[in-house]
Amino acid sequence: MHKDPAETVSFFKAFEALIDARARCDVVICPPFLDLETAVGASRGTRIQIGAQNLHWAREGAYTGEISGPMIRASGCSHVIVGHSERRRYFGETNESVSRKTLAALDTGLTPIVCIGEFEKKNASDVIAEQFRCSLSGLSVEQFARIVLAYEPFWAIGSGDVAAPAIAGEAHRFIRGQAEAMFGAEASKNIRLLYGGSVKPDNAAGLRAESGIDGFLVGGASLDAAGFASIANLWIPPAA
Repeated sequence: MHKDPAETVSFFKAFEALIDARARCDVVICPPFLDLETAVGASRGTRIQIGAQNLHWAREGAYTGEISGPMIRASGCSHVIVGHSERRRYFGETNESVSRKTLAALDTGLTPIVCIGEFEKKNASDVIAEQFRCSLSGLSVEQFARIVLAYEPFWAIGSGDVAAPAIAGEAHRFIRGQAEAMFGAEASKNIRLLYGGSVKPDNAAGLRAESGIDGFLVGGASLDAAGFASIANLWIPPAA
């Protein structure tokens, strides 16, 4: 919940100029709903894609204050975050609602960035396994191939207590194991799996080096154009 439309325009002007053309990564920015139209316009002609932070599972109806997938898609977005840990913790999101929203996003043609992760460090694998199973069991193999997964331990979000690269890597390997058990080896290999939780320029390189981490769901560090661009630029391939 940061930046008004004018600040959004300023951010994009600064950010787009700082991303190295050699960086081989997809960049998706998910601003508040009121900034979506501005962000889509500001990113037009660039490599940056725009997503929303949430959606409702219904296409339309008497759901005051909610936004539907078709509305998000019509605004020019390609992605939407589903089940972010802050939505789960503060707004009562459940595995069932995450499942319904994921299917709604896919039905609309959006790419859902589906978030899973434990609230506390204890019993992490049990929580991750339950969230994965209950949030994604309604998907077919083909649908699973169209989502992005983000592992975000809630205890690390905004706390500065980032998961150590080895711990994050272990969690990612565990999640891939869950994916293989439910959707098969090929799906597990190909799923794009992001890490989120106090990712910053000074710790991103260590996390980037960990096998199994395909990218980041960046929170507070994404508000600073220079810092966020430095994270994206970690995907510049080494010189031959």
